[in-house]
Amino acid sequence: SEFFKNSTYDLDFKNPKSNPADYLPSDKLCDLYLEFIKDFPMVSIEDPFDQDDWAAWTNITAKTPIQIVGDDLT
Repeated sequence: SEFFKNSTYDLDFKNPKSNPADYLPSDKLCDLYLEFIKDFPMVSIEDPFDQDDWAAWTNITAKTPIQIVGDDLT
């Protein structure tokens, strides 16, 4: 994933001067996704985490009622 850096997620990854202090750990990014799911009519999320961040994948699939698609996993 382009926005996975040093085991955290840089939501401002297109900015070459993004601030590492603003990077989110996977549990906080999961919370953000769950807020989106609650606030918007979503049925699926594709590639929410880095393909090697297995703890994050386990966490989100346990907590969300919608489909999680991981096409980068294979």
